[in-house]
Amino acid sequence: MIRRILNLQSRTITFSAALIAFSVGVSALLGLLRDRLLAGEFGAGEELDIYFAAFRIPDMVYGILITGGIVAAFLPVFAETLERKKEEGWRLANNTLNFLLLLLLCLSVILFSFAPLIVKLIAPGFGPEQAEKTVLLTRIMMISPVLLGVSSVLSGMLQYFDRFLVYSLAPIMYNLGIIFGILFFVDMFGLVGLAYGVVLGSLMHLLIQVPIAFSCGYSYRPFIDLEQKDLRKVIRLVVPRIIGQSSTQINLIVITAIASTLTAGSVAIFNFADHLQAFPVRIVGVAFAVAAFPAFSRAIAMQKKEKFVEQFSAVVRQVLFFIIPLSVFIFFMRAEIVRLVLGTGEFGWQDTRLTAASLGIFAFGLFATSLIHILVRAFFSMQDTKTPLFASLFSMGLNIVLSFLFVWLLGFENILRDFAASVLKLQSIADIAVIAFPMALFVSGIVHFSLLLYFLKRKMGSLRGREIMNSFFATLVASLFVGIAAFTSRYTVDYFFELEEIFAQGQLLQLCVASVVSFCVYLIVARLMRSPEISAIYQSVFKR
Repeated sequence: MIRRILNLQSRTITFSAALIAFSVGVSALLGLLRDRLLAGEFGAGEELDIYFAAFRIPDMVYGILITGGIVAAFLPVFAETLERKKEEGWRLANNTLNFLLLLLLCLSVILFSFAPLIVKLIAPGFGPEQAEKTVLLTRIMMISPVLLGVSSVLSGMLQYFDRFLVYSLAPIMYNLGIIFGILFFVDMFGLVGLAYGVVLGSLMHLLIQVPIAFSCGYSYRPFIDLEQKDLRKVIRLVVPRIIGQSSTQINLIVITAIASTLTAGSVAIFNFADHLQAFPVRIVGVAFAVAAFPAFSRAIAMQKKEKFVEQFSAVVRQVLFFIIPLSVFIFFMRAEIVRLVLGTGEFGWQDTRLTAASLGIFAFGLFATSLIHILVRAFFSMQDTKTPLFASLFSMGLNIVLSFLFVWLLGFENILRDFAASVLKLQSIADIAVIAFPMALFVSGIVHFSLLLYFLKRKMGSLRGREIMNSFFATLVASLFVGIAAFTSRYTVDYFFELEEIFAQGQLLQLCVASVVSFCVYLIVARLMRSPEISAIYQSVFKR
C-alpha cells in the first residue's frame, strides 16, 4: 500500500506542482521549526554565526555541482536518450551517478584538507576559537554533499517518470534529520551535534528515494565510461551551468564574509530572513519549475515549440497568481511572521526587527526569484546552459558591488538610510547594515530575471506576452486587496483582544485571522475579475 502511494504518477504540470508544493510546504514548515529551535537554543549570536558559516561550504558544493549542475544537465539528456533507446538511458544514469560520486568524494577530501584556509576566506571577521569550531563543523558536514549527490541523480530519474510524491518527501526527511540533531545530538555533542544532524538528514534524503527508483526500472551498475557520448554531452552542458550556479554561492559567500565583520549575529539574521523568504519561493516557484521541467524537456525533444510556449505561459501565469498575493501578505505581516517563527528563547526584539526588515525587502522580489527558476529550466530543457551562465555572472557582479555599496551607505546618516529606517521601522536601532544584503539581492534579482526573459523571448520569438501581462495586472489588482485585508485584520484583532493574554504577543491569532480574511478576499476579487487561473487550477488539481 505504502509503495503504491509513493509510486503515484502525476498527469499534469499543475497537479505535479500542487503535489510538490504540498510536500515542499511540509518540508518548509519543518525548516521553519528547525530555525525556531536554533533561534531558541542559541539566539542570533556567535554560535549560530559559526554554524551558518560552516554550512556555507558543503552547501556551496551541493548548490554548484548537484542542484545547479548535474541534475539540470542530466534530465534533458536522460529524457532524450531514454526516448531513443531504453538500455542506453539506464546506462547513462549509472554512468552519471558513478562519475558524480567519484567527483564528490575527491572534492570532499580536498575541501576537508583545506578547510582552515577556506574558513579564513569566508569568515575573515571570526576570531581563532570561532574559526577552529567552524573548521570542525565544516569537515563533518562535507559528508552531506556526497550523499545528496547520489540522491539527486535518483531525483532526476523520478522526475522523468513523474514520481513527484517520493521526490518531494526527500527534503522532508532531510529537515527531520537536522531537527533530530538539534533536539538530541546538541545535548550529546554540543554545537557539533548540528553537523551530525545535517549528515543524518542527507542520508535519509537518499534512502527514501532508492526503492522507487528501482521500481521505475533502474538497476545499479558500478562502472564509469568516459567514452560514452551521452555522458560527455551531460558534462559539456554542466560546465557552463556550474560556473553560472557558482554565482549564487559566491554571492552568499561574499555576504557571509561581509556580515562576519559586522555586529555579532548579522550572519544569523541574514540567514533566518533568507530561509523565511525561501518558503514561498519553494512552495510556488520551485514547485512549478520542477513540475514543468520534464514537460518542457519532452516538448523540446519532440520539437513541439507551440506546446512549449503554451506550457511556459500557463506556468508563469499560475506562479504569478500565487506569489504576488503572498508577497503583499508577507510584507504587511513580516513582524508577526518573524516573531511567531523565531521569537523564542535567546532571540530578542532587536533581532526580530532586523530579520523582519530583511524579510520585508525580500518580499518585493519574490516574483522575480520565483520566475527565475522557471526561466532557467526553460533554457535547460533546450540544452542551453550558456545563456543562464551569462545572466548569473552579470547578476553576481552587480550583487557584490551593491552589497559593499549599501553596507557603506547604511553606515552613516543619509537619505537612503533614513528612508529605509522609516519604512521598515528601524529608527531606534543604531546599526542596520545587515539589511544591505537583501537590498542588493532584490535589485540584482530583478536584473537577473529581466535578462533571462529578454533572451528567452529572442530565442522563442513569442512567449504569449500579452496573455501573461493581462494575467499579471489582474493578479496585481486583486493582491492590493490582500494588503488592505491583512492590514485591517491585524489592527482589528489588536483592538478587540488582549493579545498578550491569549498567545505570545498575539502573533498566532493575528496571522490566522489575517490569512483567512486575505485568502477569502483574494479569491472573491479574482473570481469577480474572471481570472482564468482559478478554473485551470480547479481542473488540474481538485478534479484529479
